Amino acid sequence: MTMLSSQLPLSFSTMLAAADGPYLVSGDAPLWVALMPCLPLLGAALCLACACLNVKNKFPGYLTVGLLAGGFVTALMAFLGGQDNYGIATIFRWIHASIGADSDASIIANFAFYMDGLSMLWMLFVSGLATVIGLYSTEYVEHDKGLGYCRFFFAFNLFVFSMSTLVMADNLLLLFLGWEGVGLCSYLLIGYFYKKPEAVAAAKKAFIINRIGDLGLLMAIGATFVVFGTLEFDKLFDMVAQGIDGNGEAIGNTWVVVVIPLLLTAGAFGKSAQLFFYVWLPDAMEGPTPVSALIHAATMVTAGVYLIARMFPLYAADDAMIALTVVAWSGAITAFWAATIEFAQYDIKRIMGYSTISQLGFMFAGLGLLGTTGAVFHVFTHAFFKATLFLCCGAVMHGFGGQLSLRRLSGVMWMKGFGITGVCMLIGCLSLSGVPFTAGYFSKDMILAQAFATPGEMIGGAYFIGLLLLLTACMTAYYTFRVFFRVFVGPRHFEPGDDDHGDDHGDDHGHDAHAHHATEDEEPGDTLHTGFHPHAPGWAMNGAMAILAAGTILVASLYFVNKKEDHGWAGTMVKYSTAAYPSPGLSHGDKKGDADGAKPEESSAPAASATYGDEYGDDHGDAHAEAGTLLGQDPFKIMYYVSAGLGLLGILAAAWFHGPKGAWSLGLGNRVEPAKVRMDAVAARFGPIPRWAENKWYVDELYHIAIVKPLLVFSHVFHAFDKLVIDGLVDLMGSLPRWLGSMLRPSQDGVMHGYATGMVAGSAVLLALVVLVALL
Repeated sequence: MTMLSSQLPLSFSTMLAAADGPYLVSGDAPLWVALMPCLPLLGAALCLACACLNVKNKFPGYLTVGLLAGGFVTALMAFLGGQDNYGIATIFRWIHASIGADSDASIIANFAFYMDGLSMLWMLFVSGLATVIGLYSTEYVEHDKGLGYCRFFFAFNLFVFSMSTLVMADNLLLLFLGWEGVGLCSYLLIGYFYKKPEAVAAAKKAFIINRIGDLGLLMAIGATFVVFGTLEFDKLFDMVAQGIDGNGEAIGNTWVVVVIPLLLTAGAFGKSAQLFFYVWLPDAMEGPTPVSALIHAATMVTAGVYLIARMFPLYAADDAMIALTVVAWSGAITAFWAATIEFAQYDIKRIMGYSTISQLGFMFAGLGLLGTTGAVFHVFTHAFFKATLFLCCGAVMHGFGGQLSLRRLSGVMWMKGFGITGVCMLIGCLSLSGVPFTAGYFSKDMILAQAFATPGEMIGGAYFIGLLLLLTACMTAYYTFRVFFRVFVGPRHFEPGDDDHGDDHGDDHGHDAHAHHATEDEEPGDTLHTGFHPHAPGWAMNGAMAILAAGTILVASLYFVNKKEDHGWAGTMVKYSTAAYPSPGLSHGDKKGDADGAKPEESSAPAASATYGDEYGDDHGDAHAEAGTLLGQDPFKIMYYVSAGLGLLGILAAAWFHGPKGAWSLGLGNRVEPAKVRMDAVAARFGPIPRWAENKWYVDELYHIAIVKPLLVFSHVFHAFDKLVIDGLVDLMGSLPRWLGSMLRPSQDGVMHGYATGMVAGSAVLLALVVLVALL
């Protein structure tokens, strides 16, 4: 392993160094880190070539998995190399442009990578999950072998390249390039089933709403360049650490530390589906499930979290912390709002989609509450357990002809071939619910505790944000196990969906495991005598789910790595990044802890975090002196019990209202029929409220009335104005010569007697005029 890690970087670095042209060798990070984005880019090119060659087998899929695995190995080697691999790796000169003939200002944006703890952590799970989900996809879309298969993996590879560029960029312009790239790939993959009107509409909706948020990010980039004169992170953060702009003037208590972070936040909200921008994400579930797992659960939707974490020095430069307060409250409200909708949804994939929105809200709240370590750790753990849950939902959807309604499925875990799916789903549900000692339990606890530790003087209403998040955590456990109890345990029952494509699955599907063969022993209730038989996932899908479920279990242990020094492995990674911040109360058993002056340790390069960490200590040390408490106790200690109790309460409520009769619901449930549960009677007592929640509080309809309809009216008015006035004037100007020509044409028709008649008439008029003048 050591030999491989030394040979591969050397050969790649030599290759780049020997290249002629714009390639430059500079910076501290090794150039071989470029393999992380370059391998998926190569994969996209090869998939395009496969499409041109009309390849109709699984080669593009396996090729993709191999190249993505190479990217993951590269990320792993970079991580194992530690801080020796931190720094800036400039691959080639991209934009070097002077502004104005007499100005010294110039815009510099190289194709360079900024490697620190934050980008390293992100690349580990982006490349790792992409590899596993790519393996799952080789089977999931095998029915579309040929041009569609190549198109899927082309966009898949292009997405990983764009996401890697976004995460590793060393300047805002390159980050924006990756940002737009993932948006484009999201559009392409949501609309993969382009013959379905719902998929096309969902793709357009995601594209348009994301562009609105992107406008904020673009304005923030422009404002940053105007104020600081640079878009490169190292120069930018160096100035922010000194508290000055590009002209050497102080930025404290100016619009710079408020407006630019708020514009960045608008971009983050769009990409991460927060507050007013969340409506595109549930509809994005129209795309293939692997896309939902990778892009709309684990990676792309965390880009907004990454952006704020990356630009955290600028956010924290504001003593009033206005932008961070907005981020904290927005995240908490979004988390709660999405959870209320999940209560009344019946499509299990959409439930997971709303769950993603809610968990992203937790991450935003964590950042806004100054708990960058907790927020980043939750990003990492959420990527594993949410991807697991999506892949399990995808296996159900794939096996039951597109059926996703929890009222039409029951006891799936007991059906032949679905045992692994059920076990993996249970592991994912336990983690999402925050059951003690699971990954979600540790990471969510850090955010919840931070809400009570952060003083209200720093983030207004932090205590109430904590209460709202606690309520949401309980609701999360309820709606998560509502799905598990309804779909995976209980009496066996299914009704096939509308997408059944018969027995035309590929050979790798594992026919022995299929439940759709005539030799399959059936029991009453397994079918509705429709002739449909569920087909279980094959080795690729089962393997991917098992790997992710194992990863979900293992990442929980990261909480205990460097716990005393850095509050866990994620804390160590954050410490050597721009997201380093001495969170109030987060200390080594001392509720004041870092607040009493602890600062992030020095890091090597790119050193924005180290220098800025010192500034944090100087600027905010007094404010940190009084970290908050919960019930008079250290929030980071008592939260273990509070959140565990609320999580278990949510699960027990789900067992009572939705659980099947028997041991799986601890004897609480009484469900014997798939579609009849205790909650039905309870919901009926709330009148129309459950129906409102099922219809997503009519937010889409409100947007349709308040935004879409007026825009449609305006577009018709402008269309009419364009057609009648603009086109009318153009037509008039075009018609005038023709009209004049038609008037004069008779006088030039070449007929002699016509000319004579005209001459006589003209002479008569002239004579009449002469006589008239003479008489006067």
